[in-house]
Amino acid sequence: MPRTRRSFPDQFKAQIVLDLLTGAASQAELCRKHNIHPQLLGRWKATVLEGVHTLFQDDPQASQDHLRIAELEQLVGRQAYELEILKKASRMLGGPPSSNGRLS
Repeated sequence: MPRTRRSFPDQFKAQIVLDLLTGAASQAELCRKHNIHPQLLGRWKATVLEGVHTLFQDDPQASQDHLRIAELEQLVGRQAYELEILKKASRMLGGPPSSNGRLS
């Protein structure tokens, strides 16, 4: 009978690695307690250590993206407002409808 592969939530992985790095428990203790293979815990730890340097970096692309999104949202709002004004003006200035029900 084949073994099913377990999946662990990211929060669980982070907590286990944090316990390991802070010394709250040894690798052997954590593996026994949570029934995980030491090699798996080692991979989780390596993943954390590889990405830790990015925690304190500002992402200039992300801030540029946020600025561009804000500009585009303002543009859409302005255009929606202008469209409402034009609709009201066309109703007020429109002549009598033609025979097909449309304005000429």
